[in-house]
Amino acid sequence: MAYDTEHRDVIVESEGTGIGTILGIILAIVVVLAIVWFFFLGGMGQGDPNAPPAEQNPPAEQVPPVEQPVEPAPPVQ
Repeated sequence: MAYDTEHRDVIVESEGTGIGTILGIILAIVVVLAIVWFFFLGGMGQGDPNAPPAEQNPPAEQVPPVEQPVEPAPPVQ
């Protein structure tokens, strides 16, 4: 007993807004921003908290320039 007249067609509708695609793009952007922040902008913190602080050179002290005395202008003749 074969039912040759029984066929099942798969109907795929191509309509829609593509919400899944939009959400996928937004998620990909968020992941890329998180990777950039974590690896390149110091998201890992300061490193080992038990490590001694790095030696930092204090900023050079800026000495004001020495003022030169102003000589009076020669008299006009």
